[in-house]
Amino acid sequence: MTGLQVWWADFCGDFYSSFIREDRYKLLLDGIGVTIKVSLLAIIIGILIGILIALCNLSRYKPLKIFGGIYTDIIRGTPSVTQLMLIYFVIFASVRLDKWIIASIAFGINSGAYVSEIIRAGILSVDHGQTEAGRSLGLSASQTMIRIVIPQAVKNIFPALCNEFIVLIKETAIVGYVGLMDIQKAGDFIKSATFKPFMPLLGTAVIYYVLIKLLTLALRQVEKRLRKSDIR
Repeated sequence: MTGLQVWWADFCGDFYSSFIREDRYKLLLDGIGVTIKVSLLAIIIGILIGILIALCNLSRYKPLKIFGGIYTDIIRGTPSVTQLMLIYFVIFASVRLDKWIIASIAFGINSGAYVSEIIRAGILSVDHGQTEAGRSLGLSASQTMIRIVIPQAVKNIFPALCNEFIVLIKETAIVGYVGLMDIQKAGDFIKSATFKPFMPLLGTAVIYYVLIKLLTLALRQVEKRLRKSDIR
């Protein structure tokens, strides 16, 4: 046998022992489901928190502005894994909730700080004349914000939000710290069972890449639709 044939035989053997034997691929399939569930719920929570904190940071009411600034500084200044463990083992220690929901809340709180800055920057990027035009038409401050400013800001911040969603999906790889069997944890389990690290790590990397690639393509189509009305 040539060197290439030997390498291919070893590769196929590692693939079989890592994913086929004892149906270990099912661990990765279950891990994909956990990752998607945690990410989707965290994205929703992160957007809601981000909107509220952005409004606090833009508020003229000083206590709200101080609260928004403190929240953003603390969340962005501490590691996400520390926040996850604090929320899971301390704050929600006596609360009966599924692990993936608690993890989603932790990631949503973390993402909310970054989303708030994206939204704040997007709102500030809209020309102040748009606000003045809305007020001159008889709209209230809230109506002007909802009907004129925010729709324009959404198109400006959408690429940055997409990037935040992609980062969030990759950050969920640390949920194994609280006992969740996500993609990364499933790969670690297979690695421990086979004592062969290359194939499980390659498999998890490929799965994350495919998930993020599909998300990127989908979000790109949404962005194109948002940009249809733009004059270039």
